[in-house]
Amino acid sequence: MLEEYKQKHRVKIGLAPTRRILTRKNFFDKADAIKEKDIIEDTLDQNGIEYVNLDFLNEEGLLYQGCDSDRAAKKFIEAGVDAIFAPHCNFGTEDAVAKLAKKVNKPLLLWGPRDGAPKQDGSRERDSQCGLFATSKVLQQFGVPFTYIPNTRVEDALFKKGLKNFISAAAVVKSMTNLRIGQIGTRPAGFWTVKCNEEELLERFGIEVVPVTIPEIKSSMDEILSVKPVILKETINDIKIKIDRIDINDEALQKTAALKIAIRQWADAEGLSAIAMLCNKPVREAFGITPCFTMSDLTDDGLPVICETDIHGAVTSIMTQAAVLGDSATFLADMTVRHPENDNAELLWHCGVFPQSLKSRNSKTVLNNHYGANFPGACEWEIKGGDITVSRFDGVRGEYKLLLAEGRGIQGPKNNGTYVWVEFKDWMKMENRLINGPYIHHCTGVHGKVAAALYEACKYIPGLTPDPVDPTREEIENFLIR
Repeated sequence: MLEEYKQKHRVKIGLAPTRRILTRKNFFDKADAIKEKDIIEDTLDQNGIEYVNLDFLNEEGLLYQGCDSDRAAKKFIEAGVDAIFAPHCNFGTEDAVAKLAKKVNKPLLLWGPRDGAPKQDGSRERDSQCGLFATSKVLQQFGVPFTYIPNTRVEDALFKKGLKNFISAAAVVKSMTNLRIGQIGTRPAGFWTVKCNEEELLERFGIEVVPVTIPEIKSSMDEILSVKPVILKETINDIKIKIDRIDINDEALQKTAALKIAIRQWADAEGLSAIAMLCNKPVREAFGITPCFTMSDLTDDGLPVICETDIHGAVTSIMTQAAVLGDSATFLADMTVRHPENDNAELLWHCGVFPQSLKSRNSKTVLNNHYGANFPGACEWEIKGGDITVSRFDGVRGEYKLLLAEGRGIQGPKNNGTYVWVEFKDWMKMENRLINGPYIHHCTGVHGKVAAALYEACKYIPGLTPDPVDPTREEIENFLIR
């Protein structure tokens, strides 16, 4: 995946360490709070997490007055932070944190370092856990959602896991901000399952759908083929390098490359995050090729292009791509048939749109004719197994849910197109959830375990309910605190 697309999922943290001023001697030591702040900054640096701190606010760089919330919020907003981390370096100042979080309106991480034993005289340096209880109550009074990492030390596995999960969740929320989905062509007439309420998506989630006609893309494609710019040759060479066997002629290969360039130019001009595209007979006849490989290649570059004009599938792909911070390409699949021998395994398949970067080590990449339509431009390969998260953003009658499930890619019978067999913990449970909806047969897959991150992200996306299958809601919540 191109580095520029990884960069768009990078999360910038507004670091707001907080302490409380207490007049009693030997309680809530200021020097100790500053020490904890330095430890936290070192931890973020070591993990390559970009952050903006409050060193401008006072000589400590700590938030301890409610009247400083406005200045801190202004700094974070101007810096364009994507989330706030408010470590309680001692008890903390609950009203200051709540006011800051309310004004910035970004995902909020709440945590404090585990307190040490009282000194011999009975005094305590921090009481950070006690302060966390107070702040969480005030945040609820303010109506501010937050993520909590239990009271731990920075070197504890639970802290590391919680921080990583929060960064991924914040990236998902960021990806849903000002989301623009391109739509190439209309919905296929018989595909009622991919209908979407465009007005509702805009009103509820701020998602814009940006349409373009097939003739407009065809015109751009023809111009590229006529002029034959350097980028056309470069794109063709890139295809030849990554594909083991090309069974289409030179004219079809040129059209495949030109279509990719035309779509990319349109997407860049419109600032699109993903695209849903008509891909059946009218498109094939207009372009002279099937767009499957082009869609696969653009998705591999970090711009998911989803077949069958599935707008909800495009939204899901952006969310899952963000959950893995752009480190792996996503793939849109049909959940099609059960494994002939494994009752908990299902075939995730599509005509030929899975990214080449995901191919199995033992699989050859082939660019050929679509197996069911005599048009060049489709591809065939099996993608790798391992941990896979399956998700689906979908809705009906104004109720939107995010289906979440984790499985593992396994061996299975060979198929046409692109595919992977995925074993789930309990397929019948998954099948029942799909049937009772509001889901269709399309899902987005991504390699890795990110159900917990997507689950947590829903906390910050009003109107979207997480719907975990395996792991269950209880298992995810236990994962986040144990």
